[in-house]
Amino acid sequence: MRFDVSSTALLSRLQSISKVIASKNSLPILDSFLFNLEGNKLTMTASDSETRLVTSVDVMNAQGSGVFAVSAKILLEPLKELPEQPLTFDINDDNLEIFIHFQNGKYNFIGQKGDTYPQQKPLGQNVVSILVDAQTLLNGISRSIFATADDELRPVMNGIYFDIHPDNLTFVASDGHKLVRLRNLSVKSSEKASFILPKKPANLLKAVLAKESEMVTIKFDDNNAYINCTNFEMVCRLIEGRFPNYNSVIPQNNPHKVIIDRLSFLNALKRVSVFSNPASGLVKLQLKENQLKVSAQDIDFSTAAEELIACQFAGVELSIGFKATYLIEILNNINSTEVVVELADPSRAGLIIPAENEENEDLLMLLMPMMLND
Repeated sequence: MRFDVSSTALLSRLQSISKVIASKNSLPILDSFLFNLEGNKLTMTASDSETRLVTSVDVMNAQGSGVFAVSAKILLEPLKELPEQPLTFDINDDNLEIFIHFQNGKYNFIGQKGDTYPQQKPLGQNVVSILVDAQTLLNGISRSIFATADDELRPVMNGIYFDIHPDNLTFVASDGHKLVRLRNLSVKSSEKASFILPKKPANLLKAVLAKESEMVTIKFDDNNAYINCTNFEMVCRLIEGRFPNYNSVIPQNNPHKVIIDRLSFLNALKRVSVFSNPASGLVKLQLKENQLKVSAQDIDFSTAAEELIACQFAGVELSIGFKATYLIEILNNINSTEVVVELADPSRAGLIIPAENEENEDLLMLLMPMMLND
């Protein structure tokens, strides 16, 4: 086999899929990229046995065809240091000795047989398929992934729940303390379905989708999902199990509503939280008419801080405690200028929603309170 390829085109594709390769693999061949040359198209695959990323690059002057594997480290490290130039790959079909010729020299190493690389199982019988715009999918994953859990006892909480309805696609993530529900009303489906996307493939998709602009096809059954976009295909194992009924934990009819400038609130929290107890990270919010007092203290070290922020509030005085880091994360993942904070009482979850939703979106974030010791 022999072919010519641009060094930067090859490197950018390999770097995109290399993130899937685990630091320790059960099968040694999973430390390698799988290459498949057919005509003038070179297909590259990387996998960690649960998630698989596939991409391709156009090559020139191709001779022969076949499958071979190359250690990711051997290939990536030297390619990073090469300026843009054509590379010629020369592969001996018998012993898989590989020569890479470039302007000033050559690399030489032995490849591996590609036939031992794990093959992907096809989808089962009951396949559901949906079409999602790449940026819609990227936005849904980016805004919800921070709320996923790391819980060995409840694995269903360790991913993003895709709840598909005929008139919307809802992204949900929760770790039991905070919850994100992002409804996108532009995605339509012929049937009701759902799946839980694990955290690792979700993070990989974030990196891949940033460069995409077309529609993405998601096909899934009970165990696996195939996600196809213009330049990449991802196949991943889904988290099995039932996601909890998230709508039942969202409190309705909250009597206390506060409208507040998001950045003023966020920056005040960042400053005040420095003085909170490191173990609990508790900040106290005290609401009075058109005024929010954010305070924190660490009794052990006799440090305390408080700030007053103007807001729109016309209800009964109320004090509630939250973990500062969670509240900061939530505010960082909302884009609107102002947010509405809806509260019922100090023991019930608070809702944080944008004052103005983006087009075709309905975003809601929920945070459980912490006990105040006053």
